[in-house]
Amino acid sequence: MPKVEGYIKRKSMLYKTGVEYGDYTLNFVQGCAHGCRYPCYAFLLKKRFGQIKKYEDWLKPYLVSNTLEILDKEIPRLKDKIKSVQLCFTTDPFMVGYPEIETMSLDVIKKLNDAGIKCTVLTKGILPISLEKCSKDNEYGITLISLDEEYRERMEPGSAPYADRLKALKKLHEKGCKTWVSIEPYPTPNLIEQDLKKILKAVSFVDKIIFGRTNYCKDVTSGYPEHKKFYNERAREVIDFCTKKGIAYHIKDKTITE
Repeated sequence: MPKVEGYIKRKSMLYKTGVEYGDYTLNFVQGCAHGCRYPCYAFLLKKRFGQIKKYEDWLKPYLVSNTLEILDKEIPRLKDKIKSVQLCFTTDPFMVGYPEIETMSLDVIKKLNDAGIKCTVLTKGILPISLEKCSKDNEYGITLISLDEEYRERMEPGSAPYADRLKALKKLHEKGCKTWVSIEPYPTPNLIEQDLKKILKAVSFVDKIIFGRTNYCKDVTSGYPEHKKFYNERAREVIDFCTKKGIAYHIKDKTITE
């Protein structure tokens, strides 16, 4: 079982996110062993600001050792402003093969819930069934952009298999938890030929679906000239499916174009 590369300390933890469907967030891990190659916006951002030098460094996660202590100071000050806290936007709270990160994630969720703060979770790992014991206001989600394992191994090499993610998510759903799925960044046909209907059918039990295009990728913007038309059609497909099934949905900005 791999261990975190090391430990770092931070001065602050909770912050208001600029992500369109988010409120507050926190990132208590630097780096992500899942190594997504979309490319990963979080990696690009950290590299741009000099916090990470190369892709190989990004794959070695560092845990913020004083996370819980910081939360003890920040929660009383911020809890009246917070609608929800998402784990996480620049790392993965249930990183495959790192039990120490999972333990910290569960401790963070419990601490926030104990203060009456709702948590929203998104992972490419396995959601532990113990989450059912947390607040029923929480929302648990997975990223699922395909059902093709060969594609996952190529684009999300360190992540959990799609079928395993789905199985864990469905177990939480069956326990009465709120569940959701992020179908983003959805690939264009030049990256993989697939049927979005099959993915939607596989996640038809969830309470909410978020759909978004692939960004920061020349293989899409210049490699697939019909990308705007393609995403307009797929977004309409998601909207129609969710409307028919009574599932809440959110289409990411710039996915639908004129």
